[in-house]
Amino acid sequence: MTTIRPDADFQEFLKQGQFMLQRSRSSQRCFFYPRVLEPRTGNTDLEWVQASGLGTVYSATVIRPKPPAQPYNVSLVDLDEGPRMMTRIEGMPAEQVTIGLRVKARIVEEVDQFFVVFDPHHH
Repeated sequence: MTTIRPDADFQEFLKQGQFMLQRSRSSQRCFFYPRVLEPRTGNTDLEWVQASGLGTVYSATVIRPKPPAQPYNVSLVDLDEGPRMMTRIEGMPAEQVTIGLRVKARIVEEVDQFFVVFDPHHH
């Protein structure tokens, strides 16, 4: 019996450069944030699947810290696989992030932790 450590597993995947999502085998639905059972159904038949890394901005908020820190955004991104995740969009001015923008995931490391951020996706 292996202990399910969804957060630790997710971090481990990111460390290896892989953005993975959990999916319930029976419902075939992907979800995020990593957890031990599927939201709503309580299914525990979970597997990790590779995310395409593609998504669409659902909402965007510009955060303006005190100078000299630059404004940044906090966005909700709808992943092509279905889940919505909180993240930030990089690679463009925070004010220019618009709803409906297509984005692609990138893994960044900050203070011993790995995060998924997104850049504008140009076809």
